[in-house]
Amino acid sequence: MSGGWFHLSVHLQHQEPGWHVDAVMLHSFTLRQQLQTTRQELSHALYQHDAACRVIARLTKEVTAAREALATLKPQAGLIVPQAVPSSQPSVVGAGEPMELGELVGMTPEIIQKLQDKATVLTTERKKRGKTVPEELVKPEELSKYRQVSSHVGLHSASIPGILALDLCPADTNKILTGGADKNVVVFDKSSEQILATLKGHAKKVTSVVFHPSQELVFSASPDATIRIWSVPSSSCVQVVRAHESSVTGLSLHATGDYLLSSSDDQYWAFSDIQTGRVLTKVTDETSGCALTCAQFHPDGLIFGTGTMDSQIKIWDLKERTNVANFPGHSGPITSIAFSENGYYLATAADDSSVKLWDLRKLKNFKTLQLDNNFEVKSLIFDQSGTYLALGGTDVQIYICKQWTEILHFTEHSGLTTGVAFGQHAKFIASTGMDRSLKFYSL
Repeated sequence: MSGGWFHLSVHLQHQEPGWHVDAVMLHSFTLRQQLQTTRQELSHALYQHDAACRVIARLTKEVTAAREALATLKPQAGLIVPQAVPSSQPSVVGAGEPMELGELVGMTPEIIQKLQDKATVLTTERKKRGKTVPEELVKPEELSKYRQVSSHVGLHSASIPGILALDLCPADTNKILTGGADKNVVVFDKSSEQILATLKGHAKKVTSVVFHPSQELVFSASPDATIRIWSVPSSSCVQVVRAHESSVTGLSLHATGDYLLSSSDDQYWAFSDIQTGRVLTKVTDETSGCALTCAQFHPDGLIFGTGTMDSQIKIWDLKERTNVANFPGHSGPITSIAFSENGYYLATAADDSSVKLWDLRKLKNFKTLQLDNNFEVKSLIFDQSGTYLALGGTDVQIYICKQWTEILHFTEHSGLTTGVAFGQHAKFIASTGMDRSLKFYSL
């Protein structure tokens, strides 16, 4: 036994009984404490690393998704996201908010895949079409000779005058849909000049109407905060969509024909299933805190635009529910927005007597149509070929795209024009107004 170890043994034998046991226990406890602390520190570090990885992955995914969505606008080249107008992070309705949260289904992977598949098909079809316009499309020299050929005032109530909304059936543009100040929705046949259905159920005026392209369904929205889905053959309401807590200000049908986009004074846009009437998702831009005035899908359906009460046009990525671009420049509330079928142009109007044209590939305003002072614009629409742009408001004006020159001007409505639309191949033009008339113009 070495001297050192012997002296230590003797020393320990002379200590109080149990001292060496306590020392060992204390040493063991200290080691365990240090081990536990080290484990906690390691666990915390791993958690932080994992959280950082998740954030990086989410941000990477959002950036990729936004780039993909915007790339659909220009298949051959990427888009430059504008640095001058940073988009803000929106708020998706989540736990703890006093809305129909139990009813929110969410954007399932199956729904997102369906949206993507449809966009892929539509983009491919557009590439095939190229820049060719249909041979049947009316030429500008013919269109410039259009005049009013008929006017119908019997669709809506005379005691509560005003037609506030207009849409034409994409599959048969002789089928006309109107929404009135009298709370009614009317389906009218241009060929027979007969009312096919009068749809009653809204508690307030009807401000937006949309035809389904392939089913005998129509959609309507109202300041009564509801969206109604109607069966035309039975003249009955088949679904009431309660997506909002205030006036519904905009309505647009997705290219799949299965989903509705809506906007509201409650500052939210909503995405709903037309078969079930269920709201899938609701989103607001918390930094804006402003009522939405209109909403419209891009033809491919992966992005859409909303207009706000404070002059903003916001472009949204539907799959990610994120605001990916903003278009400033108007003053006053945005009154109407319209995407061209070619997918490249967006037309916007506000209470500033102007219409702005935006190039979605470059994300910039390339043309402004400055109208007469106090000219109001309530409706904007491109024809299906993207050759003509119509606007309705103080009166009806038709422009030829690319040159952006006015080729037609109608002043037949005695009140404000609220809706304007093109028949197939622009063979006729329809308009509605506060004078409760539905008018048709052609050769």
